[in-house]
Amino acid sequence: MVTESVKSSPQAASPASLALALSIWSLSALAFGYAFFQRVAPSVMIPDLMAEFAVTGAVMGQLSALYFYPYAAMQLPIGALLDRYGARLMLTIALLLAAVGSIIFGTAGSVNAAYTGRFMVGAGSAVGFIASMALAARWFHPRHFALLTGLAMFFAMVCGIAGQAPLALAVEAFGWRQTMIWAGVFAAGLAALTALVVRNSPDAATAEQANDNRWAEIWAGLKDTIKRSEIWRIAIVAMSMSGPMLALGGLWGVPFLAGAYELDRPTSAIYTSLSLLGWAVGAPLSGWLSDRIGRRKLPLVVGTASNFALLAIIAFVPNLSLTFMATAFFLSGLTGGCMVVTFALAREVSARRLHGSVSGLVNAATVGAGAILQPIIGWMLDLRWDGTMLEGARIYQTADYRFAFICLVVWSGAGFLLSLTLRETNCKPVVQ
Repeated sequence: MVTESVKSSPQAASPASLALALSIWSLSALAFGYAFFQRVAPSVMIPDLMAEFAVTGAVMGQLSALYFYPYAAMQLPIGALLDRYGARLMLTIALLLAAVGSIIFGTAGSVNAAYTGRFMVGAGSAVGFIASMALAARWFHPRHFALLTGLAMFFAMVCGIAGQAPLALAVEAFGWRQTMIWAGVFAAGLAALTALVVRNSPDAATAEQANDNRWAEIWAGLKDTIKRSEIWRIAIVAMSMSGPMLALGGLWGVPFLAGAYELDRPTSAIYTSLSLLGWAVGAPLSGWLSDRIGRRKLPLVVGTASNFALLAIIAFVPNLSLTFMATAFFLSGLTGGCMVVTFALAREVSARRLHGSVSGLVNAATVGAGAILQPIIGWMLDLRWDGTMLEGARIYQTADYRFAFICLVVWSGAGFLLSLTLRETNCKPVVQ
């Protein structure tokens, strides 16, 4: 999430050119969208990747999760790096790194090479969201900041949906290797366009200004933040909602629905993407509702409880119709979108000087949830595997997936219980 380094410039209220400002911000939002596209891309390639590299479900989960490790780890220092080097340079380098990683992934001759490519894609994807917030603060009036934040998140989910059914069609038509290579070429082109168009600030005199004190502020704030149990509780509640979305919508939902309902890969991807669509609606809606009713804890308690109930239905109720299952996927994303309220709550229970590190910690936790749950589900699938293979890939039964999804139910249930312990701020700072 956006760090404290993202502050409005004096020119933010009157950008030199609205068209230029929109172009600059749109490129950063597109970089964030590309990151989410890559985040969910493996979900439609699971049989191909398992057959190509002869790997288990646990290894497949680890391969996908390698995206999240560098992404999560970089959330805290990204704000300082943006202050020091500017959004244009950081975005350009990050996109080039993601481009190289995608091409390495597409040409990988071994699973270790695929690991390397996936890791590089995750590292290159870590900049987009925070950079889009930095540029929004620099180029637009502060009253537009929340709108642009919501639009960036919505755009990311749309790109995530593009990484489901449309990508599945491309994989079937051209193969997963060629598709990933072209995804890398696209990122390289976006990097070149970013270098040409993006400017750090409408004020040329301060556009390249460095903040050399930022590193000390980041580390001092981080040390104070990690000592606070209240922030960790908020972060875990956030993880309890983001994790199931990243595990189902980001990887295992496509093969689960394909096997349970005998769907082809593109059709299964369409139904799985309903989880992302629900999140795209739920995130801005829950943020607006929280502000409207003047409550933070209540939306989080209701959201985690509803998410827990829906995941329990997905995992434990047999013989659900496809329509009911698709509805459950959508509603699980919708209720999980309440996660965005945790960012506001974390800031309101923290001193202003800690806002940057607090936001970074919560954001790292939400992304890290995918790194934990995706391999766990793969490992649990392997525990139940009966030895069935198809064209070199392991085939898991519907009952195997339901068994593996128990971890999602436990995960979300823990988040619900922890949400009951959170402090209500009534949408006002309670720590000066």
